[in-house]
Parts: sequence; C-alpha cells; structure tokens
Amino acid sequence: MDSTIRFLHDLVAIDSVNPSLVDGAAGEAAIASAIADEMRRLGLDVSVETVAPGRPNVVGVLESRAPGRALMFCGHTDTVGVAGMDGPFTPTMRDGRLYGRGSQDMKGGLAAMIAAAGLVAERGLARGRIVVAAVVDEEHSSIGADALVMKWRADAAVVTEPTDLAIAVGHKGFEWIQVDVAGIAAHGSRPAEGQDAILRLGRVLARLESLDRGLQARAAHELVGTASLHASTITGGREWSSYPDFATLRMERRTLPGEPASVGLSELTEIRSSLRTSDPSLRMEVKQLFSRPAYEIPRNHELPQTLAAAVEASGGRPHIAGATFWTDAAILGHSGIPSVLFGPGGAGLHSVEEYVVLEDVGVCRDALAELARRFC
Repeated sequence: MDSTIRFLHDLVAIDSVNPSLVDGAAGEAAIASAIADEMRRLGLDVSVETVAPGRPNVVGVLESRAPGRALMFCGHTDTVGVAGMDGPFTPTMRDGRLYGRGSQDMKGGLAAMIAAAGLVAERGLARGRIVVAAVVDEEHSSIGADALVMKWRADAAVVTEPTDLAIAVGHKGFEWIQVDVAGIAAHGSRPAEGQDAILRLGRVLARLESLDRGLQARAAHELVGTASLHASTITGGREWSSYPDFATLRMERRTLPGEPASVGLSELTEIRSSLRTSDPSLRMEVKQLFSRPAYEIPRNHELPQTLAAAVEASGGRPHIAGATFWTDAAILGHSGIPSVLFGPGGAGLHSVEEYVVLEDVGVCRDALAELARRFC
C-alpha cells in the first residue's frame, strides 16, 4: 500500500468527532498525536499548540537554508458526528475509494498535504519554508484557525478541503441569527387576554420566505451562486390550552463575497420595522449569534495560477471554481494570507456513507509538492 494511503487509512481509523457538535465526543487529541508523529518522521520541526483543553493544533515546518517565500498547507482534524453510520472508524477500500467518517472531509486532504511536505523534504527545499498546519474545530467555530493566524504567517496558503481537484478561489460565508417574538400567556378559551407569539412569528417567516425567493432570483455570483436563507429551528409555546408567550426562530443566511458580515441582521431589522408599522404591539427582538465572512481571491492571482501549472505538471486537469460551503480559507485570507482551496474528490460529506477517491489523493499530494517547488 502506498505510504500516503496507509497514513490516510490510519487517520480515518481515529475518532476525531468534534466535541462542540456531539457531547462527549473524542475531539482532536488522538489524531493530533498521530499527525505530529508523522510530521516528525518526515523531518519537519513540529509544534503542538493547545487551543482548548484536549484540542491541539499541530504545525510542522520545513525550512530551507536559502531565503524565499513561505507556503502554508492547512487542513482541519475534526469531523462531524457518526449517527447512522456502519463502522465509521473502520476504513474500507474498494473500487479505488476509501470509505469512513472524515475520509473526504477532510482526512484525504490532510494526508495529501502532509505527504507533500514529506516529498519536498526528501527532494530538498531549495529556498523558503513550508508550514503544514492541522487545526481543530473547523466543523463548528474554527477556534483552531483563529489561533493559527495569531501566531503563524505565510505568503500564501492552500486549504486542502475536498474540491474534486478544482482550484477554488472563493466561497460563501454565513450568518446565524435569532428572532424572538413575545406573546402574552392566557387560557386558550380567553382570546381577549392572550397574544399568540407563534402566529406572530409566522408573519416573520412569510417575509423571510419572500426575501429568500428574492435573493435566489438575483444574478448569481460567477463562482458560488446566489445568496440564500433558511429557517433552521423553531421553538415556542408551553402547552395545548395556553396562548404561547414566546416563539424563537434560529435561521441561517448564506452570504456572498462582497456582502457585509451583518447583512442578514440588517434584513431582519428592516422586516421588524415594517411589521411594527402595521402592528405596533409586535414585540420582536433580533440578534446575530455568529457569523463568518465569505471569501474570494482574484482568479488571476499568482497563487491559483501557479497551482494550476503545478496540477497540470502532476497529471491533473486544472480548473478554477468556487465553493458553496464555508472554510478556514476565509480566516487565513482575511488575516492577510492569500488562500485557495484544493483537495481530492469523493462524496458523502456529513452523510452516512463518505468516501474519498484514492487517485485524487495522490494527484493532490504531487501537485502540492510541485507548487512548493515553484512558489517558494
């Protein structure tokens, strides 16, 4: 078995479910230890940096003796949960694929980028430095990438999220918003004394449905499509025979490059003003809980162009694309490190059957090693 695939197999066998998503989950400590050992074996100088208890980033550095530029490879070590999966940590290979939780998202990319650094170390880095960062918590709130950019810098970065070997130069952002509508509790037989918070929230939902249709009817961004929103969860009321005195909506607004990080909050504030004009008794509060900005780098930037040449030299067919999902590339990019996404293909992200294409892992590894030679 190819050493890169063997390492990938070992990574998928490690439970690294994010404990911020699943109570009591294993977290990233065990996989961080395995990655640190592999980086040391390949000749990198390794730093294990605790971000939260039991949740360490691992950063490996390959330094040349000649001055040059720094190139970062970055990937996350956590995965989503495994509910409904059969043998999620028992990697299985068939038909050129490796199955298991995290195989595509994103242990395939992790294995490829670490192996690429190993190839560069074996061949010798003529100039500059390679920084290989394996970070925690991307599947929740990216505390790992936030900590990384506080300490480590580079002239460019590749985040090896699964892109089917496309070079993604942009992706959407997101905003989580909570809407609270207050009612007045009363016996169900006394409508004059009660106010139904759930029905009043229904007015908000109708406006949001109209807004979403409008967002998706607009001209699409060339690479990532249209903005959108959806109602994520709703809670409200207390019992059958009482007017509900509260109703709470949590929703997500997916944002485009160039949109403000608080665009969804502004839209909800306008909806609230309009509804209060027609019904001054409406008691509605809106707050942003969390947001991450969209990200885009010009397609003619040196980084994607040089990576495209490296992909072609490694036997791939380079093409520029965008991603609809959010990634740590936005944190790196907005901190001043130009970044793109590039990783192997597969299917089943966050689903009960996930796999990565093994040939793509090899192409990704070779292209990243070639990029290091050309860029640094």
